[in-house]
Amino acid sequence: MVIRWLRRYWWAATAVVAALGIGLGIFLARPSHQARALPPTRARVYTTFDACLLTDAAGIGSAQAAPVWSGMQAASVQTSGKVSFLSVYGPNTAANAVPYVNTLVQRQCDLVLAVGPSQVAAAREQASAFPKVQFVVIDGGSSSGNVTAVAPGKDTDVSSAVKTIVMTAADSNRS
Repeated sequence: MVIRWLRRYWWAATAVVAALGIGLGIFLARPSHQARALPPTRARVYTTFDACLLTDAAGIGSAQAAPVWSGMQAASVQTSGKVSFLSVYGPNTAANAVPYVNTLVQRQCDLVLAVGPSQVAAAREQASAFPKVQFVVIDGGSSSGNVTAVAPGKDTDVSSAVKTIVMTAADSNRS
């Protein structure tokens, strides 16, 4: 039965076989993915130091967080330390921010920076529970224990102070 069908439609069967052959030839003749020139990698190699910023729901775009983030990024460029941020969502209270502080500690952030009243209050509250982690708060308060306070002020002053603190912490982490 198949042979009868092939005799009747030999030209169709020949066309299918020819198309498959041409397709296979083209597939095998094209250069492989490995043979193509790849662009040079742009991956950045980081140290084991990690500085993390805790912000309100506005993130690093808020007026308070922007200079802090800028200082952190400038320090990262010079030290190759990793920087990241985490925004607190929900009610703007210290109690709501505490789990976010704990998350940064569990992510093994060596330096936790906090900006915004609720985030600062939560960081100050949790600092004593994590003595091996350094905390930096942007507020008018005082430094104590493992908490360093940076006074709010001109953006350039805050950014410069944060950069210095992050660079110092990154350098001390290497030793």
